[in-house]
Amino acid sequence: MRTAYGVETVRAAERELMARLPEGALMQRAAAGLAAACADALGRVYGSRVVLLVGSGDNGGDALYAGARLARRGAGVSAVLLAPRRAHAGGLAALRRAGGRVAGTAGARELIEGADLVLDGIVGIGGTGGLRPDAVPLAEAAERSRAVVVAVDLPSGVDAGTGEVRGRALRADLTVTFGTHKPGLLIDPAREYAGAVRLVDIGLSLPPRPELEALQHADVARLLPVPAAESDKYRRGVVGVAAGSGRYPGAAVLAVAGALRGGAGAVRYVGPAGQAVIARFPETLVSDRGPKHAGRVQAWVVGPGAGDDAATVAEVLAADVPVLIDADGLRLAEAPAVRARRAPTLLTPHAGEAAALLGVERHEIEGARLGAVRELAGRYGAAVLLKGSTTLVADAGGEGPVRVNPTGTPWLATAGSGDVLSGLAGSLLAAGLAAVDAGSAAAYLHGLAGRFAADGAPVGAQDVAEGIAGAWRSVVRG
Repeated sequence: MRTAYGVETVRAAERELMARLPEGALMQRAAAGLAAACADALGRVYGSRVVLLVGSGDNGGDALYAGARLARRGAGVSAVLLAPRRAHAGGLAALRRAGGRVAGTAGARELIEGADLVLDGIVGIGGTGGLRPDAVPLAEAAERSRAVVVAVDLPSGVDAGTGEVRGRALRADLTVTFGTHKPGLLIDPAREYAGAVRLVDIGLSLPPRPELEALQHADVARLLPVPAAESDKYRRGVVGVAAGSGRYPGAAVLAVAGALRGGAGAVRYVGPAGQAVIARFPETLVSDRGPKHAGRVQAWVVGPGAGDDAATVAEVLAADVPVLIDADGLRLAEAPAVRARRAPTLLTPHAGEAAALLGVERHEIEGARLGAVRELAGRYGAAVLLKGSTTLVADAGGEGPVRVNPTGTPWLATAGSGDVLSGLAGSLLAAGLAAVDAGSAAAYLHGLAGRFAADGAPVGAQDVAEGIAGAWRSVVRG
């Protein structure tokens, strides 16, 4: 499992470590790892041209010391100082001793245009807002150049703690981060600016509870249900799907498709699209008598394609089993009714639905995903899976670590994909997983299935559903 920690936690860990080390030793550790990553990116250091973009903070010092190491290996290194009077004195001296040269911003564009590698040390993890106006032309020149752009700790102009980008930021090909991942390296829109991310261990001692968690194959494999010798279809869990309408029968079919592949032993469908469901999936247990009369289930999925069927949503919310609410169900489920539930609840909005629930504009959700998923979880007292280019899963209340899904692909932005995800997550709920675990594992498998199905080409939601089995096997086999 990859973890990420907020800015204040990282700073406290750095202070504690610096108190036990000789002065400057921690920065030298970071610079050594940074220089090694730059050397790997260059391939051949001797004779290469490196430009350092140096701000006034410790990131600028890291860049200067790393530049000195590269200069000693034969690179031609030039440092562009954005704040000459506040540049790190020790790093500047080390660069000059190694044969590097120092320049101001005048003529910097020409240096950047001729560089093989540009090292972004403008702003550190404490930076908020976008780049200052004097740094913007340098960022633009770096992005236009043929150089590999490497960010020190995180790209300048992004918010390390939230993943927000409030203004102009520098887009990197590689980010070399120290000690731990920061939330901004895992959450869009900031993640888009980071490129590949390389973590350098500098010996930080961090608390056991991170701010973010990113599951990996082994973590998901431990969560997935495995039938035992004595299992039957009922012991494995039965998931109920209340979805679809006369206008949207396909939503029911796709939610059932996801549910059938999610580990539960049986799927009960309730709604007006029974004929479409049974025609596609004859193994489904179909009823038209409403959720109360569907038979025993261990979890419900409600809402995909449901239209204005508020009565069915209310009936499902009254059930004393875990419930996943998606799509139209999110519009029809009142916050007090959700908060009053004793059994676990998982909401699965996309950004537009989350915006409607919080009474804000969609772009506000997309620009501040971490805050949005926590606010929703707190307001509704439910676990929340916020879908999007970065899918986040928060526990009920939003106080614990937020899970960030690393497996998504833009090809999943296709009609019906979310219905498949809802069925899959609901099936995992019925199999006994906690809401956060069901949402996280479902998002992981769904993302992998989308990747496998697409393989670089457009796919439909049914292709994604059919790819879940392959994704499941990939996870459990490691």
